[in-house]
Amino acid sequence: MGEPDRTRRIEGAVFLLAFTACIPAANFMIGNIGTFCVPNGSCLIPVGFGLTAPSGVLLVGLALVLRDLVQRRLGLMWSVGAILIGAILSTTFAAPSLAVASASAFLASELADLFVFTPLQRKGLIVAALCSSVVGLIVDSAMFLWLAFGSLDFLTGQILGKAIMVFVSLPFLFLLRKHDRKRGLYPA
Repeated sequence: MGEPDRTRRIEGAVFLLAFTACIPAANFMIGNIGTFCVPNGSCLIPVGFGLTAPSGVLLVGLALVLRDLVQRRLGLMWSVGAILIGAILSTTFAAPSLAVASASAFLASELADLFVFTPLQRKGLIVAALCSSVVGLIVDSAMFLWLAFGSLDFLTGQILGKAIMVFVSLPFLFLLRKHDRKRGLYPA
């Protein structure tokens, strides 16, 4: 195995571990970190424009980008495996009353992300990650809210909170793409 391939696999493992860590960390944040915590409920953070969202949405947005990076470094099958593991972790770390909604929304949103990212990655990392993450965060937000609460009342805050992390990750993606081009790993 050559040095570029070894480096790519190590980076992929780091992205995979970070992706996997997002799930329990998001669930911890939802129950413990926020500017306001509803008794026996979610902890909320302001996400802009007078909207609030459960604090864990930040890590959900980041997980969408990390899944793309797992696929870019380790391949499609590793990415599918990461999604399945993530869905299982979602049921393990979510509150029992939200486990099915959490796992279902996670699975659907990450698969939607994968189906958008896979063909678009030939156009470039930034376009593919941005478009796929936006699709994934909309699917995740709508599906979770509908399954958990039968309502889309807080959809805008959920989407905005997740989108913040996607946009915050863009400078890192630009640097990664530049680094990849120098090493001759990916042309786009």
